Amino acid sequence: MRACTVGGVRIGPGAPPRLMAVLNGSPESFFSASFLSPDAVRRAADRDIDAGAAILDVGARSTAPGSPPVSVRDEAARMDALLTELDGSGYVISVDTMHPEVLETCLRHDIHMLNDIGGFRNQALVRRAAEAGLAACGMAAFESPGDPLGVGATLDALRLVLARARDGGLTELVLDPGVGLWTPERRVDHDWELCCAFDRFATLDHPVLAAVSRKTFLGRLVDRPAEGRLAASLAVTQTLLDRGASMVRTHDVAETADLIRVRSRLEACP
Repeated sequence: MRACTVGGVRIGPGAPPRLMAVLNGSPESFFSASFLSPDAVRRAADRDIDAGAAILDVGARSTAPGSPPVSVRDEAARMDALLTELDGSGYVISVDTMHPEVLETCLRHDIHMLNDIGGFRNQALVRRAAEAGLAACGMAAFESPGDPLGVGATLDALRLVLARARDGGLTELVLDPGVGLWTPERRVDHDWELCCAFDRFATLDHPVLAAVSRKTFLGRLVDRPAEGRLAASLAVTQTLLDRGASMVRTHDVAETADLIRVRSRLEACP
C-alpha cells in the first residue's frame, strides 16, 4: 500500500492509525451538538489536537439526508469565517467541500487537504487542488455522493475515483468507501455490508478512511439518536481498524484516541 502525506502527517504504512477531527460549521448537521460557530472553532481545534487528532476536517454544509441545501456562496462564507480563526495555528487542516468556488476561498488560508464526497467528479475542483499541492480524500461516487450500492459497486466507484485523481494530477490520496445513507436507494444493510468487507478496500493500494461517527445505521441498530451513538461508533471503529482502516474521521477524538491506545497495547501482548 502507498502511504499518503498530508501536511507532514504520514497516513498508511509505517504510521499509526490517524485521527481526523470533525469541525462542523453547519447548523443543519444531523448531529447538532457538534455545531461550532466561528468564535468556538479554535477552542475545539485546540482540544481535539491535544486529545490526539492529526488532521482537522473543516466543513460548513450538511450532506445528511433531508438537510436543507446551502448555497455555494453561503458555504464559502462559512468556511472563510471558520478558517480565519484557525490561521496561524500550525494545525494540519482538511476542507470538506465539493465546489471549486469554495475551495478557492479556502485556499486563502492555511490548508493541506481536500475532502471531496463527490469522488473527484468535478475536474475543476481536482485540478485546482492539485495545482495548490493539496492531498485529497475521495469518497466512492459514480454520479453523486454515495450512489454505489454494495461492496462490488463501491470498489468500482473507488477505482473510478483513483482514475479521476490521476487525470487531475492528484497524487497524495486517501479513499473513503462512503458509509452512510447518501441516496434514497441506500439502506442500512448496505452500510453494514461495507463495514463487514472493509478489508477489501485496502486492496486498492491506498490508505482507507473509516467515517462512521454517530451515523444513522448505528442509530437504527441501537435505537439511539446521534447524541447517544458514541459506544456504537467506537465498536465499529475498532472493527474497521482491524480490517485495515488507516485513518478515522470522528466527532469524538479523545474517546477514539483512547480506543486506539488500548488496541495498540493489546497488539503488543506476547
